Amino acid sequence: MLLACLLPLAACAGQAAGPDLGGIYSRAAQLHGPGRNPVIVIPGILGSRLVDRDSGAVVWGTNLSGYADPRSAAGARLVALPLHDGPDVNDEHDAVVADGALDRLQLRFFGVPVEVAAYRNLLLTLGAGGYADDTLGTAGGIDYGDDHFTCFQFAYDWRLDNAENARRLDEFIREKRALVQAEFERRYGVADYDVRFDIVAHSMGSLLTRYYLRYGGRSLPADGSLPPLDWAGARYVDRAILIAPPNGGSVLALAQLVNGRRIGPLLPHYSPVLLGTMPSLYQLLPRTRHHLVRDGDSRRPVADLYSFELWEKMGWGLAAADADRELRTLLPDVTYPAERRRLALHRLRTSLERARQFAAAIDVPATPPPGTTLHLFAGDSVLTADRLDVDRRSGALEVERFGPGDGTVTRASALMDERQNGAWSAELRSPVDWASVTFLFADHLGLTRQPELSDDLLQLLLEPPR
Repeated sequence: MLLACLLPLAACAGQAAGPDLGGIYSRAAQLHGPGRNPVIVIPGILGSRLVDRDSGAVVWGTNLSGYADPRSAAGARLVALPLHDGPDVNDEHDAVVADGALDRLQLRFFGVPVEVAAYRNLLLTLGAGGYADDTLGTAGGIDYGDDHFTCFQFAYDWRLDNAENARRLDEFIREKRALVQAEFERRYGVADYDVRFDIVAHSMGSLLTRYYLRYGGRSLPADGSLPPLDWAGARYVDRAILIAPPNGGSVLALAQLVNGRRIGPLLPHYSPVLLGTMPSLYQLLPRTRHHLVRDGDSRRPVADLYSFELWEKMGWGLAAADADRELRTLLPDVTYPAERRRLALHRLRTSLERARQFAAAIDVPATPPPGTTLHLFAGDSVLTADRLDVDRRSGALEVERFGPGDGTVTRASALMDERQNGAWSAELRSPVDWASVTFLFADHLGLTRQPELSDDLLQLLLEPPR
């Protein structure tokens, strides 16, 4: 106890200020042109603004005073993805579209405005390195002059299947590549330059990045098999810098699909029925082989977390016995409860099958082709839910164990550490071939605000060792 009291005092006595990024990287930041890759920033779940293109209503955005309230019928229908009969989770989308990444969230608490810096610090860090974000620049947030071709934010509908968003990322990269090529020709007289990007992705954005690198814009096959691993996306990417990636999933994703989620103390509860319509959330489930979800009585690992029969038996999410009250709101034109339940269970089944297929696709051990490297920044200083027990009678979940992580993603998940099932060895076993691994002492979103990350990120982008 005494040591715990003294350490903060010692830290304060010798604490250094954050790095002078402008001074350190000023010369490298001025070197625009074909010698330096433009950067694409990919936010995590909740990190993109969503709007209804028909009405203009904000579903999720920077100013939450006008967001879609899931407690109202109209708001719930905007938040949820539509339930339908299609064989694929991507068969039908609603009118909600992504409309830019979030640099901050603006809330009000007892009438007092509160601002949560989401990805603003990350974008400002890149700005210090001379990476001009076109969204902030053209919106008047920061004056970058006419250099709006070196940094781009990929906004996406985070409710959708990650493989579908990887397809959209492929279209985005091809579009921005043509833009950068045109700028290089206009400014430097270099025609058809082989433009490659560096990607900085946070949280779930890291998963769609990893899928994109391996498979490009190719979708998951309808027969449940895996696409050929040809590293099609790596053709356009030098460095993929992944911050707090849930590579091995999270037991919290299962808990939230079962119990719902309150995103923050100032926000309403998002029910398991609403969240259960979103295929991306199932793709955050922990891997069954890591034995992180167990029967509370026998202590044996659950045999298959992607089993539809398990979810139906336990009454989880869209299979809950009382789900029809909300399904009636989401499906106002469907008269009979049995038909509403059939549609809900169909979404549950197809989402679980898709999640199993997606996990298998990104879990294949593989080394990126020469010229493409993966770099990990993760947290390991916050106790994070690591293992759950399931009550086999009620389906209730209870956290049985905590481990090092960032409060959302465990250290082992970020690493995609295959030693989690008890087969421990001194050497890390992971299907991800990491070029570098860095651990920081912050929570899931706080990692993006760490001065150490800012410094290391710019060093990696601007002055990488050769």
